[in-house]
Amino acid sequence: MRRPLRILLVDDHTLFRESLALLLQHADGRTQVVQAGGCEQALQWLAQHGAADLALVDLVLPGMSGMSGLERLREHWPAMPAVAISADDSPGTVTAALDRGAAGFIAKSSTTQEMLTALRVVLARGVHVPAMPPPAVGGPLGPPPPPPEVRSDPSGNATLQALGITPRQGDVLKLLLQGKSAKLICKELALSEGTVKTHTSAVLRALHVTTRTQAVIVASRLGLRF
Repeated sequence: MRRPLRILLVDDHTLFRESLALLLQHADGRTQVVQAGGCEQALQWLAQHGAADLALVDLVLPGMSGMSGLERLREHWPAMPAVAISADDSPGTVTAALDRGAAGFIAKSSTTQEMLTALRVVLARGVHVPAMPPPAVGGPLGPPPPPPEVRSDPSGNATLQALGITPRQGDVLKLLLQGKSAKLICKELALSEGTVKTHTSAVLRALHVTTRTQAVIVASRLGLRF
């Protein structure tokens, strides 16, 4: 029997938080939603109970900000995907959240279906961000061509192959998109630091980007799955 899905919801607006909790529980009756009014309360709960399956973190919070909270989650619970939620879905805010380790971003203006779809993508170890312009990566000869517009099968293997990414490079990319550091990737995949750096450089080139945040945006646009 499938165990209950446990979601940690961090938001200081009680009405929004409780409404979203009811929505998540209605979508799947076995879902358990743990509510926290701020990052400090959420971190205390995690220290006592361990990682949840997913964390939803509002970016505007009293005390510790949601951005700082995302950094703490990435540092101490790197295997737990965290999704930023905010009324501000400007490119700068989305990028800042991804920079701090968010596996996705959901605007508070999203419809119910859009929000549930985004959460399913993240729980499947994919990435989700709002529609954004392709990341600009300049150079001496100007920006590179955009990555190929290819469709993925449910496992994502077809997309990775079309991009010229090997299965092992795909393993590195998956962990990179989850916000894991090079050190953690080395440990999890039993690879040397040099090998991880080589694979990381290869997958960034395949996506025509130079940073992890840019890779998250492109991976979301291409619909990569692992």
